[in-house]
Amino acid sequence: MPLDAPTLNSLGLPKPPSETRVVVAMSGGVDSSVVAAMLAEEGYDVVGVTLQLYDHGAALAKKGACCAGIDIHDARRVAEQMGFPHYVLDYENIFRDAVIDEFAESYLGGATPVPCIRCNERVKFKDLLETAKDLDADCMATGHYIQRMVGAKGPELHSAADANRDQSYFLFSTTPEQLDYLRFPLGHLKSKAETRELAAKYGLSVADKPDSQDICFVPDGNYASVIEKLRPGAAEPGEIVHADGRVLGEHRGVIHYTIGQRRGLGIGGLTEPLYVVKLDVDTKRVIVGPKEMLATRKVPVREINWLGDEPFTSREEWHLSVKVRSTRPPREAIVRPISETEAEVELVVAEEGISPGQACVFYDPESSRIFGGGWIWRGY
Repeated sequence: MPLDAPTLNSLGLPKPPSETRVVVAMSGGVDSSVVAAMLAEEGYDVVGVTLQLYDHGAALAKKGACCAGIDIHDARRVAEQMGFPHYVLDYENIFRDAVIDEFAESYLGGATPVPCIRCNERVKFKDLLETAKDLDADCMATGHYIQRMVGAKGPELHSAADANRDQSYFLFSTTPEQLDYLRFPLGHLKSKAETRELAAKYGLSVADKPDSQDICFVPDGNYASVIEKLRPGAAEPGEIVHADGRVLGEHRGVIHYTIGQRRGLGIGGLTEPLYVVKLDVDTKRVIVGPKEMLATRKVPVREINWLGDEPFTSREEWHLSVKVRSTRPPREAIVRPISETEAEVELVVAEEGISPGQACVFYDPESSRIFGGGWIWRGY
């Protein structure tokens, strides 16, 4: 007679919560605080870890941004209240080398980078995950709104139940090995209100803390000011040129513009609305043109992280849904592999304002599953 399979705990591990150590990545916000409190109440051996990602006294720091001084304080208070240990790790050098420097170089190259993805990929789910293993943790939990489900061939990544909170665009580069170790206890919740209700239930001081909207090291969303601090002299002036070759005016630095921008171009007196259609860093030119020039159907993608059950190159083409901006819904597309890490993505309906430096994330059109994605690297 076969032995009964071991009972799995709520994190899918075959032992009691009290014997299961979980490192919780705590940003000091309500989401990760609720995860830590929830697991502590369930009896898990919780260890809270907060990353100090940059100098709090520097001009880049911003109250309310992820991992600023007040957030470390808030995370520590939650740990004290719920009775589990909490550590602050100095990751400033790692964060600067792995995220901030590339952000600056990418922006100076005319791209529109997404540093939050690189932070998850290179810091939180790499160095912090290794630290969790060094602490003999059985898994690491975060407050991200995404779901991990176990399928026929192992753990799968799925969109959050609440489409408005879904963070799959920022987590597409999670590898199968990382997914095996990670847990996302909030992914099944139907709304942020449920998270705040749980925070109130646990009596957490962060229950009503507002969400941070900005990139943690970019105060008030002003990318250009940060680039100027990181790379003095980067904002060199140049010409604003119409796609037909007409010089329309001068700009104060390519870093002040993004693909698809219409407002603030400083070229009044024109009858047609114009948009930034290209940033030519070499000639220091901002190219503008009519809106239809922003429409793109073919998108080159590289550095692909594939999460499908079959090898990426096992098919000539994949019929998937893709997201080319975090704020847009997935669109129907054909993904044609060039190699294991490169592809051409053809959108069935053209999209506007696709920019190098953004991610292109792959979704199963028939379910909530995420098949990975890659980085858009140049325009056609």
